[in-house]
Amino acid sequence: MPLNTAGLHDQRPEGDARQGNLRRHAVAASVSRVMRLVVAAQLGAAALPAAAVPSFAAQTGQPCTACHVGGFGPQLTAFGRSFKIGGYTNRVVPFNVPISAQVVASYLHTRLDQSAPPTPDFHVNNNLALDQVGLFLAGGVGSHFGGFAQVTYDGVGKAWSWDNLDLRAVTTTTIAGTDAVVGISLNNSPATQDPWNTLPAWGFPYTGSAIAPSPAAAPLFVGGLAQNVLGLTAYAWLDSKFYVEAGGYRTPTTGTLRWLGADPYSPGDILGVAPYARLAYQRSLGGGDLEIGAFLLRASLHPGRDATTGTRDRYSDIGADASYILPRANGDVATLNARYIHESSQLDASYALGNTSFASGTMNDWRIDGSYYWRNAIGATVGWFDTSGSTDPLRFGGRTGRPDSSGVLLQLDGTPFGEGSPVGRWFNVRMGVQYTIYTRFDGAGTDFDGLGTNASANNTLRIFTWLAF
Repeated sequence: MPLNTAGLHDQRPEGDARQGNLRRHAVAASVSRVMRLVVAAQLGAAALPAAAVPSFAAQTGQPCTACHVGGFGPQLTAFGRSFKIGGYTNRVVPFNVPISAQVVASYLHTRLDQSAPPTPDFHVNNNLALDQVGLFLAGGVGSHFGGFAQVTYDGVGKAWSWDNLDLRAVTTTTIAGTDAVVGISLNNSPATQDPWNTLPAWGFPYTGSAIAPSPAAAPLFVGGLAQNVLGLTAYAWLDSKFYVEAGGYRTPTTGTLRWLGADPYSPGDILGVAPYARLAYQRSLGGGDLEIGAFLLRASLHPGRDATTGTRDRYSDIGADASYILPRANGDVATLNARYIHESSQLDASYALGNTSFASGTMNDWRIDGSYYWRNAIGATVGWFDTSGSTDPLRFGGRTGRPDSSGVLLQLDGTPFGEGSPVGRWFNVRMGVQYTIYTRFDGAGTDFDGLGTNASANNTLRIFTWLAF
């Protein structure tokens, strides 16, 4: 959804060019002050991807459980992956209105009061929030074109913006005597088009809140370019086993991003094209589907669109992932997802601007989660996360100057209408409870901010309702 996660890559534009060197140093100071606040807000909003889209259920004539684990998005079943890879074109009804919507609202409580309200409209604790309202244009046209486009109202920031976009052209063919689906995707975030639930665009926790305390560091691939780029990728799905995809991303103009409701300066403008590649292999195992894969994203950019240093920041994110989905004969479903990302960064531009202590750094990010859904309707999920990296006091702040954060996220949820609601396939709802336990936060487990605050102060209870119609 809007304002997806960014590692510490967000910067503000410069001031008046007539101020020369003074302007550049003022910008550096401004960035240093606001960088962590901007990123923290983005990390909080990141876990809000598109859910089950009822117009797709109406188009396919299938209940939500056919495409989604637990009867609600975004975790995909084998049928759901096939539907996505096939360009959202599967259709059994001649025509349906390709419009859907979703609403997410929640109550949020932290173990200790926060040092300040997340925004002036909220309190230091015990907040009720309309997290978002999303509108979708989603469906297939004929047998070769389909996709979805989403716009979202951010109930915390009180603003509309474009959101997830995935438009596809597909066909079936044979390659070296092997059946294949080949296609292209026009999308606005690396991995939005991915058919598995391991990459950041669709990873657990599938819903979150922008007012929850969130760690202020993540690799660029973890949403740093989401809704701030436009990319074209080509893919092939061979023998329903091998998946290969490659493409690139560019940054739209400042005016275009402003018109779309996105921040044109976060994280900056890409020089040329940022290449993206994805490989995955899937096979049946023990009655379920096992997937293992790898992915790569490289990007060179001017931070905050500031080109005055004559240098650039370069990011190289490479990772591996795995997933396993096991449907049971009684209707129960078990899932396991894992992901690792290693980021190497050469931050010559940010260093020249005085925003980093060092001109290079590394970061490692781990995510593992497992779910069990009883009758594909009532589920429990346990997720573990760990981010660590090299020390950089200016970039990461805090007492230690490190990006280290880790913990466990627990969720219980129920989806009573996964098999069909009383009003038909046009309505679904998920209700759930999340609890996030932090063992480290922004660099340490104890006194992470130099003011005596421990990571556990940010432990968060969230009760949410998620409607799709």
